[in-house]
Amino acid sequence: MSRSTPDLAQLLADLDPKAPLAQRHLQLLALLAWVRGHERKAEAATGRVALLVQAAEQSPAVRLRLASWWAALTRQLDITTLLADFGFAQRTSMASELAERMRYKLLPVSPETQDASELFMLALPHELDARWLAALDEELLGRLLAVLLPAPGEGGASDWQRALLDAITYCAGQILATGFAPELRLRMREEVREQQPFHALLRDAESLRVEVLHPLRTDDRLQHAAQGLREHLDACRAAVNTVYAHFEDNGISVGLVFRLRQLRERILRVRELLDCLLSPRPAVAAAQLMAHLVIVGRARRSVRALVATNSSLLAAKVAERSAETGEHYITRTGTEYLAMVRQAAGGGLVMAFTTLVKFGLYALALSAFWGGFAAGVNYAVSFVLIQLLHFTVATKQPAMTAPAMAAKLKELEDDQAVESFVDEVARLVRSQVAAVLGNVLLVFPGALALALLIAQLWGRPAIDAQHARHTLDSLHLLGPSLLFAALTGVLLFASSILAGWVENWFVLHRLHSAIRYNPRITATLGRARAARWARFLRGNISGLAANISLGFMLGLAPAFAAFFGLGLEVRHVTLTTGQIGVAAATLGLALLHEPAFWWAVALVPFNGALNVIVSFYLAFRLALRAHNVGRVDRRRIYRALRRRWRRAPLGFFLPPRRSV
Repeated sequence: MSRSTPDLAQLLADLDPKAPLAQRHLQLLALLAWVRGHERKAEAATGRVALLVQAAEQSPAVRLRLASWWAALTRQLDITTLLADFGFAQRTSMASELAERMRYKLLPVSPETQDASELFMLALPHELDARWLAALDEELLGRLLAVLLPAPGEGGASDWQRALLDAITYCAGQILATGFAPELRLRMREEVREQQPFHALLRDAESLRVEVLHPLRTDDRLQHAAQGLREHLDACRAAVNTVYAHFEDNGISVGLVFRLRQLRERILRVRELLDCLLSPRPAVAAAQLMAHLVIVGRARRSVRALVATNSSLLAAKVAERSAETGEHYITRTGTEYLAMVRQAAGGGLVMAFTTLVKFGLYALALSAFWGGFAAGVNYAVSFVLIQLLHFTVATKQPAMTAPAMAAKLKELEDDQAVESFVDEVARLVRSQVAAVLGNVLLVFPGALALALLIAQLWGRPAIDAQHARHTLDSLHLLGPSLLFAALTGVLLFASSILAGWVENWFVLHRLHSAIRYNPRITATLGRARAARWARFLRGNISGLAANISLGFMLGLAPAFAAFFGLGLEVRHVTLTTGQIGVAAATLGLALLHEPAFWWAVALVPFNGALNVIVSFYLAFRLALRAHNVGRVDRRRIYRALRRRWRRAPLGFFLPPRRSV
C-alpha cells in the first residue's frame, strides 16, 4: 500500500479541471488503470477506491481539485445517451452493426470525444471493472459521491434522477418506433395488435416523470405510475414474442431477428433504469447499473457474439427443416431398407454416366475455372436428375439425418429413452450402409459397362492407358485422398446448410404464393400450371438448392484451390468408384495383378466413411447448438451403444429379420 500511495498522489496532482477535453479523459483513464492495478482482483480494486476517497477526505485541496475536475469532466458529457443507448446498434441493419464492431476491433478510438458511450468503453473495458463496481458497498459509495459532488444530497440525486428519466423516455420512444415498423407489426398476432401495447409507453414515461419531479408527490402515485409502465413493457414484450411464433411457419430473417433482439433488450433496459430510479439505495443501484453496462460494453465489441446470437434462430430453422427432410432417409423396416438400396442403385447408375461425362470434359482441355464450371454443371445436372427420379446419393444423407438425431437428444430422460436413441443410431447406420452399397455396387459395373460400350462403338477406350494409370495412382489409399475425402464431407455439409437457408428464404418471401397468384406469372403460365409450379418448388426447393450447390462446389473447389496454389481435390465415394470402373475398362483383366488397382479399391470404404462421418459430425454439432441441447450423459449413450454392438452387431448393417 505504501508503494502505491506516491502513484496515487501523482495522479491526483495531475488532475487539471482546465485541461483540454482529451487530457481530462486521459487523466480519467490513468486513474481507472490505477484502480484496476496489476493483481486483477476486485477486492484490491475496491481497496484502491477506498484509498482514493481517503486521500480526498484528508486534504481539502485534493478534494476541491477532484470535485472541480469531475464537474468539468461530466459537464461536456451527456450521460443520458450512455444510459439509454449504450450497447444498442445505432442503425437497424445487422450488416451495419457488424461493420461498426469490426471498426471497434481494428481501429483505435480517440479519447477526444464528447460521446459518453465511447469514453465509457475506453475507460472500463475489462471484465474486472464490472466486478469491482458491483463489489462497492453502500458506505464507500456514499463517501465517494461526497468527495466527487460539490453539493451532495438533493441536488446530485436530482441530476441523476433527471438523467434516468430522460433515458427512460428516450428508450420508450425507440421501442415505440421499432414496434410500429411494418415488418414487425404485421408479423404480430392480430389480437395483440388490437390491444395496442406500444401506444401507451410515452404517456407512461411522462406520467412517471411528473410523479418523480413533482415536489408534492406521494409514494402511492409514484408506485402506480411505475407499475403502469411495467405492465405496458410486459405487454410489449409479449407482443414481440408473437413474432417468433410467426417465424415457425413463415421463415426467419437474420435482419428481423436482429431488430427483435434490439427491441427486447431496450424493454429490459427500461426496466433496469426504472428499478435504479426507484431503488431505496440509489448509490448501490447506480453502481450495479454501471457494472452491468461494462458487461454490455464487452458484448458490444464481440463480432462472434453478434453473429452467433442473431443467427441462432436461423440455424435452428435450417436444422429443423433439415431434420424434417432427414427423417425420410432413416429406414426402420426391411421393406424400407430394400427400398433405400434400390433408390441408391438408381443413383449409382446415374453417377456412372456422370463419371463418363467427367472424363469427356477432361478431353476438352479447358482452363481451370471453365473446366471446374463445366464439371460443376455435370454434377449439378446429375444430382438434380437423381432427385427428380426419386433416387438417392448416399453421401448427401448424413447432413440431413444429423439434425433429426440431434433433436432426439433433448428427450434422453431415462434408460428407455437412451435405448430408443440407440435404436435410431442403429437405423441410421444401416441406412447409410444400404445407401453406400447401393451407390457403389452399381456405379462400378455401370461405369465399366459404359466405358466398354464406348470402346466398342468408337474403336478406342474412353480414356487412354496413361490417363487410366494416373487416375488409379491419384486414388491411392496412402496418398492425400483421405484428406480430400474429408474436405468433400465439409462441402456436403455446406450444401445442406445452403439448402436450408434457401428454403427459409423462399418461405420468408412467400415466393410460392407469388408464383401461384402473381398476375404476370399466371398470365404467362396459366393458373393451373402456375399452381403446379408453386407446389413443385415449395416441395423441392431445398433439394434443388442442395444438389445444384453441391455440384458446383465439387466442380469449382479444386479450381479455386489451385488459384491459391493448393493442390486440393474432391473425393466423392460414388464418383471415385466410377473412376475405378472406367480405368478398369481401359486396362483390362491385367489390372487385377497391379497393386495400384487394389490400393484404389481399398480407398473406397474409407472414402465413403469420411464423406459420411465429416458431414454428419458438422451437421450434428450445428443442430445441437441450434436446438440448445445441453450436455447429456454421454457415458450412458456410449455404454448402451457398446452393449448393443456386442449383443447384435448385425443390427448396424442389416434390418431385423422379423421386419424383412
